[in-house]
Amino acid sequence: MKIHENYIRRCIQLGEHGLGNTAPNPMVGCVIVHGETIIGEGFTSPYGGPHAEVNAVASVNDKTLLTQCTLYVTLEPCSHYGKTPPCVNLILEHRIPKVVIGIQDPHDKVAGKGIQKLREAGCEVIVGVLEAECRWHHRRFLSLQEKKRPYIILKWAETQNGFIAPSKAVRSKNPEPYWITNPNSRQLVHQWRSEEQAILVGTNTVLEDNPKLNVRSWKGSNPIRVVIDRDLKIPHQYNVLDSEVKTIVLTQVDDDSKCVKGVEYEVIDFTDNVVQEICDVLNRHCITSLIVEGGTQTLQSFIDSGIWDEARIFKGDQTFSEGLPAPKIIATRIAKQKIFSDTLSVLTP
Repeated sequence: MKIHENYIRRCIQLGEHGLGNTAPNPMVGCVIVHGETIIGEGFTSPYGGPHAEVNAVASVNDKTLLTQCTLYVTLEPCSHYGKTPPCVNLILEHRIPKVVIGIQDPHDKVAGKGIQKLREAGCEVIVGVLEAECRWHHRRFLSLQEKKRPYIILKWAETQNGFIAPSKAVRSKNPEPYWITNPNSRQLVHQWRSEEQAILVGTNTVLEDNPKLNVRSWKGSNPIRVVIDRDLKIPHQYNVLDSEVKTIVLTQVDDDSKCVKGVEYEVIDFTDNVVQEICDVLNRHCITSLIVEGGTQTLQSFIDSGIWDEARIFKGDQTFSEGLPAPKIIATRIAKQKIFSDTLSVLTP
């Protein structure tokens, strides 16, 4: 079993190369071993492209060796036709005799059917190698499949004395950027944006800061912008409505005449559980991961609902004499690191 763990661990490493590119597909890694030698490797291509197993098989120089190989993969090979043919068919076509799988795929179109098809064809299948590590690796995909919502990351920066922004009076008097964190931390945030599928902010954050919510200090794809605008207060000329990035506006106003062309609008019930309403919309859009960037009211609503998975909190070396208090959270800290003058804490419920 130890040798199987080593190869699945390599699959996880490979799968990480798909971070930010494969969603809503999972970022799968695959290794093909002949004897004790890896002869093929692959990971999932950007959405719509070949899956990890296809790329791994394609990388094998001598395909005749495949009949004597073991294929390792982090997630059960698919058994249905989607944008690409089933990976199970490819495995059987090349008569690969043994398949070792990290975890079963909970997607209703797979859910053990790939494993069953392989076994019925005479293939030896081992499931559950490094299961906990594979579940963590696939946490975004699994959240959408099992919880019917994205993997939710709360993010904010606060001063030494617990503010996320100066008071409105201070900002009105001096309308300049008030950075709490250093440039290195801000660059890391842009890296995170490139890794997750969507980013969400509330109305007040947009009106106060007019953010772009895109990736600028890092190379990668822009996340889908999700904006809460209950009464459609945000002026049409604001950055989040520029139609340059896919944008979903969550509102209670059902009036096409007030909509911006190129922006998607979803009407939700703000009198009920708003966070659950948001999650239901994002589930319909097949969004696997979401960064909630603010403001305090929006972040606090996720915290109070208990619907979140990670909180990434920066504490800078700045202080404000008065300002907007940071969200209140009680959670378990799983990581802490210094980024020059800043401290980053990662919390889980």
